[in-house]
Amino acid sequence: MVERFRVLVIDDDPGIREYLTALGERQGYQVSVAADGEEALGSLSDSRPDIVTLDAVLPGMDGLETLRQMKKMIPDIPVIMLSGHGQARTIVEAMRLGASDFLRKPFEVEELELAFQKALETSALKEEVESLRGRVRTETDTLGLLGDSPNMKEVREIIEQVADTDITVLVRGESGTGKEIVARGLYQLSGRRGRPFVKVNCAALPSELLESELFGFEKGAFTGAQKRKLGKFEYANHGTIFLDEISEMHPGLQAKLLQVLQDGEFSRLGGESDVKVDTRIIAATNRNLEQAVREGSFREDLYYRLNVMTIHIPALRDRIDTIPLLVDNFLRMYNEQYNKRQPQLSDRTLDVMMNYHWPGNVRELENMVKRMVVLGNEDTVLQEIAMREAPVEEESSGDALDLEALGADFSSGEALDLKAISKRAAQIAEKRVIERVLHQTRWNRKEAAERLQISYKALLYKMKENGLSEGR
Repeated sequence: MVERFRVLVIDDDPGIREYLTALGERQGYQVSVAADGEEALGSLSDSRPDIVTLDAVLPGMDGLETLRQMKKMIPDIPVIMLSGHGQARTIVEAMRLGASDFLRKPFEVEELELAFQKALETSALKEEVESLRGRVRTETDTLGLLGDSPNMKEVREIIEQVADTDITVLVRGESGTGKEIVARGLYQLSGRRGRPFVKVNCAALPSELLESELFGFEKGAFTGAQKRKLGKFEYANHGTIFLDEISEMHPGLQAKLLQVLQDGEFSRLGGESDVKVDTRIIAATNRNLEQAVREGSFREDLYYRLNVMTIHIPALRDRIDTIPLLVDNFLRMYNEQYNKRQPQLSDRTLDVMMNYHWPGNVRELENMVKRMVVLGNEDTVLQEIAMREAPVEEESSGDALDLEALGADFSSGEALDLKAISKRAAQIAEKRVIERVLHQTRWNRKEAAERLQISYKALLYKMKENGLSEGR
């Protein structure tokens, strides 16, 4: 059973308490009430609410003092202040004390619903930030464990130089090299580290959904938009936003991102006014952006805006010396996470790892170490590496073309259809090349499409046409 969000209503007016209770329960919340500040503060020891509505004018301890005491007990509790007066001094003081919103009585039902939604979304984001802080510490430590090779020394030096600035950073490198770790390292070493770090994967959503995810929307902006929704840029205000796989963003949406980079403002979907934000942008890509600009799939002006400072992350095969350090780090991390005691790896396993080509880079290494910790042995990883290193099985006829299989019957002395034979030969060659590349990329279709210089959809079509699947 899903636990309902808990709302605490603090108001001395029985009619208001009854109205807010009915309104909250209709929205699916579990509502409790208190007639004054003292009663409300006493109830916090028994049950912690997810949202509080607090009347500014209360008998005895007034609303502002109740807010002050409540924030001492539970600093991150979202409190929506309600007042029939709405004096500027009261509003300013309430916000200074940490109120998440301020509504004047009488208010519209939609206003309160929106305030609830905003408070819950902000609270959820804070929880996500707190959970990430522990990870950031480990990930920042990982930056120091990247080895002493000259290319990684250069990466660390650039991170240290630009972290505590607001400069836009573009992180480039193959998939799995650790671009997100670098982004979080930049965040953790910056003056914004106490503010939100928001990650958005630009390849994970269609263009329409990505726009609403980044910039939010107003009520009625489209069918199904029942309430205003804040975008990731608003949540990242005064913090950092990490736009992963930026190259996959649709050109139309790129123009809107360019406006944020230039002016620090944007408009929600269906919105009439601009929203201003102060957000540091870190972007990442594993694609050749210069080529994307030439092909017209990436805006040239956005490219130059993003490419203010670039950090190139070398592939793991170009920094093999870091493998023992990374292995130790991942062993420690996952032993602690899964309460295991996997010892240091044997020299044999390390030797195999040092001679492996690591197409999946640091992510592949991390996943292998995680499996060793969970399973409690090294053999599975050694077998896995051996399978990946094994040559791809060829067709029974080998690389040589079987002319008879292509329909070239020389014994009959009849005419040969050269065009048809050439077409069948091309199909066989195409199938073998696609299959070889898919094996080399561990059936990563996106990476295979890039290597074959065709679109992702074209690759899926050709795989279907040639009967290729991962389980084949």
